[in-house]
Amino acid sequence: MAVAERDDTRVLAVVMHTAFFVLLFASAARYLARHADGPHTPWVIALSALLAGLYALGPALGVRPTPRRLTWLGLVVAAWALLVVLAPSFAWCAVPLFYTGLRTLPPRAAVPLVAVLTALAVAAQLRLAGWADPNVLLAPPAVAAVATTVFVVMQRQAGRQDALIADLVRTRRDLAATERREGTLAERERLAREIHDTLAQGLSSQRMLLQAADRLWDTAPGTARDHVRTAAATAERGLAEARRFVHDLTPADLAGGGGLHRALHAVAERETTPALTVRVHTEGSPPRPLPAPVESALLRIAQGALANVREHAAATTATLTLTCLDDQIVLDVTDDGRGFDPRTPAASAAGAGERGHGLPAIRARLRQLGGTLTVESAPGEGTALSAAIPWEPR
Repeated sequence: MAVAERDDTRVLAVVMHTAFFVLLFASAARYLARHADGPHTPWVIALSALLAGLYALGPALGVRPTPRRLTWLGLVVAAWALLVVLAPSFAWCAVPLFYTGLRTLPPRAAVPLVAVLTALAVAAQLRLAGWADPNVLLAPPAVAAVATTVFVVMQRQAGRQDALIADLVRTRRDLAATERREGTLAERERLAREIHDTLAQGLSSQRMLLQAADRLWDTAPGTARDHVRTAAATAERGLAEARRFVHDLTPADLAGGGGLHRALHAVAERETTPALTVRVHTEGSPPRPLPAPVESALLRIAQGALANVREHAAATTATLTLTCLDDQIVLDVTDDGRGFDPRTPAASAAGAGERGHGLPAIRARLRQLGGTLTVESAPGEGTALSAAIPWEPR
């Protein structure tokens, strides 16, 4: 059930409970005003107090038709019926009891209960009128019929709405699972192509070279050694590819634990050389742990930006600044290098080599997480790169 529907049901219950106590008090006041000295007055007062106490227990028992709830409903109806027999003016309390019965029982049991309550109310009103008043005979059944029909229709509509919401939630869950499966299959296919085009081909080439070297080892040792050297070079390239796969799938600096802050320090330490000093600063503390995709993306962005600095900027110092804001986390990479004009197409592609470093790769990572990239630079004035990612990435 939706939140708005639960609120509406709660409001309706409060109104009905309030109406019951108002009608009960008004009926008791009317009876005492006219029959204060009557023989049934003590019984009427006692039954009124009992009915009020019983009805007040209803909300604590819930609305489900449990044995306790059904017993309570039977006691309330019995107390009200005895009260109506002694004092017909209490018949008006039947209207809130309609709602209580309809809310507690299924329609097949609630409709007969409403009919019994209506018959008692009509009989009580006829006793007060003293004659077969058509309005008394027809008005209560009409009100009961309208109230019952409206309530049953609303319940069925609410049931259909709940079923529709459940179906939508289930459909969204199935769609999300399908998208995850498709994403997993796509990633597997990508890795399969990568492995086939690099590692598998390299291993096949090594096998043929080593087989050829084995055949020529005695008759043409020089050629055989050339084949072995070529196989070794192929193996070295394959090892580099394997390391690249591992590096791209799981950043080693994050896999070791310690979070993004320690990983950035590890990257800065590796990138620091006699010609380039890399520093790390952190401003603010994260309000909650960073999602793994955000940590991985920021680390890759830092690595790519420092690769650009090392290969193109001729800088002596570079600074990584991680700033934690309320709605996003920002990584700034600044250097004192030669700078460039970011408006030129060649500049935006600088550094986008075979390892995927460069501004286009950084923009692609940020775009996947709903982040933004800002680059400020000018020839001879260094470069400032700012990557911002929201706490809840898309």
